[in-house]
Amino acid sequence: MSIAGHQPPPFFKRGPAPLVQLVVLVSISLTLLVVDLRLRYLDVLRQVVAVALTPVQVAANSPVDMASALGRYFAQVDALQAENARLKRTEVEAANRLLRQQYLEEENTRLRALLDMRERLHSEGLVADIVYGSRDVFSRRVIIDRGMQDRIAAGSPVVDERGVVGQVTRLYPLQAEVTLITDKDQAIPAQVARTGQRVVLFGAGNGQLEVRFLAANADVQVGDALVTSGLDGVFLPGLPVAQVEAINREGASGFAQIICAPAAAVEARGTVLVLGRRLPELQPAPEAPAEAPKKKGARSRAAQG
Repeated sequence: MSIAGHQPPPFFKRGPAPLVQLVVLVSISLTLLVVDLRLRYLDVLRQVVAVALTPVQVAANSPVDMASALGRYFAQVDALQAENARLKRTEVEAANRLLRQQYLEEENTRLRALLDMRERLHSEGLVADIVYGSRDVFSRRVIIDRGMQDRIAAGSPVVDERGVVGQVTRLYPLQAEVTLITDKDQAIPAQVARTGQRVVLFGAGNGQLEVRFLAANADVQVGDALVTSGLDGVFLPGLPVAQVEAINREGASGFAQIICAPAAAVEARGTVLVLGRRLPELQPAPEAPAEAPKKKGARSRAAQG
């Protein structure tokens, strides 16, 4: 049998050999490269292909771009949160410094006012701070940080830059108890600054004061200022005590019911001035007039008669 008898039928006959195809394709590619390099014939085709493949490139790069964008977003969020926390701390610190400065300015103003009051009253005084209120809820008393070692005497008046606060009623070695003028057991002689009408102020026990035993037709008006009269020998005259807030003249007792608000910040914790205790000024007793000596002649005539 000849070799030709083993050849495939014409229907299944294959084309050129693969090696020939490779050579042809390489030749075509080299030719196109040379032509494109020299004559630039394929620039338009290249641009068309680039435009056509742009969506494919974008879709291929989308995961990378999205991951990069997410990374930048979370980095910005972390940076903004850190900056926000820093700004909040700065704001809190600035607010604390501002409050501290305002407190120091107010305290300085109060101290200056107290010192000015001491100079104006020409009285020795000792600056003290209110430490805390009394443990007795039914009384209006406070504790100050001055005591017997500071030579404070019982009965010493206590004032602030606005007016009368109270009176020292109990002494301890390092502290003292001050009964406020609003205490229900406290009374202070005063007078109406506008008219000079003398009154007696009593503590109401609720942060207010009241004038008792004053005639219903007395010349007292809402807004009148009440000052110390100095008749008790404790408080210097002219110190602000209270201001009239309400008047009821319709009482059946015939006396006016007058409610007053203290001039001083008696319910606040602050700085006060403890004045020296006033001692009553005793006037020397008047000397008895000397009897005129009687004449001897007058005595003898009286004896004869």
